[in-house]
Amino acid sequence: MLTCQSGQIDKLILESLSSWCGDKTENTPQNSTNEIFSFHSNITKEVDGIEVPSYAKTDIILRRQAYTANYDKQNKIPKWVSWHLTREHTFGPQRRLSNFIVDEQVPAPRAEIVDYKDSGYDRGHMCPAGDNKWGFEPMRESFLLTNICPQNSNLNCGDWNELEILCRDWANKYGDIYIVCGPILYKREHKTIGPNKVTVPEAFFKVVLCMNGTPKAIGFIYKNNPCNNKTDSYVNTIDQVERITGIDFFSSLPDEIENEVESKCNFGDW
Repeated sequence: MLTCQSGQIDKLILESLSSWCGDKTENTPQNSTNEIFSFHSNITKEVDGIEVPSYAKTDIILRRQAYTANYDKQNKIPKWVSWHLTREHTFGPQRRLSNFIVDEQVPAPRAEIVDYKDSGYDRGHMCPAGDNKWGFEPMRESFLLTNICPQNSNLNCGDWNELEILCRDWANKYGDIYIVCGPILYKREHKTIGPNKVTVPEAFFKVVLCMNGTPKAIGFIYKNNPCNNKTDSYVNTIDQVERITGIDFFSSLPDEIENEVESKCNFGDW
């Protein structure tokens, strides 16, 4: 029988992460880096969109047309990828590419095509190709390996894909939404693939914000396992996802709005 994580926060995750999530100044998460490697450095934090989480000055920030990514040099996967999905970006003439692309803008060692060969894992998009049919460059950027994580094939083609489709439906319904997603790394030794030792995440998160009408937000957590569950079984509040990941989402919102939307979630409201 296929099993997967339910929407309630997994006790194991909380226990394994609470030792460093509670004090970010003394305990640095495993996927941190001390190197400065920010592209388009003339773009300051002040012009980042609502979707871009808080980040350190030493983080490797990759600003693309399609998304903004915080790259984890140690684990050779993104820490998070964020994008503003509009109704106009949910369709277009651009066809899906057939090949993934090594991102030569990040320093070696980095994820290479060979790392995924016979690994048993899919190359799982964080910002999906389906959100980038609006142009060739956005589609190309979605296939860069800095937007990819090793992902269970059943999850990638099943429940995770269903959430991607649902987000496009929401963007069409509301006009636009703000999305952040990425891997979850428990505080323990991680499995890796390939000669470059690309880290395999234990789980994935996705958070979504809608500012049209009454502001609302919702979070999701999926274990990197085979699964076949209803989407609402993965639902969590943004506060819960922040507690697990140590990431501060939607920090540019006014405090009263941020506190309100991050403390509650109701799948039925969407």
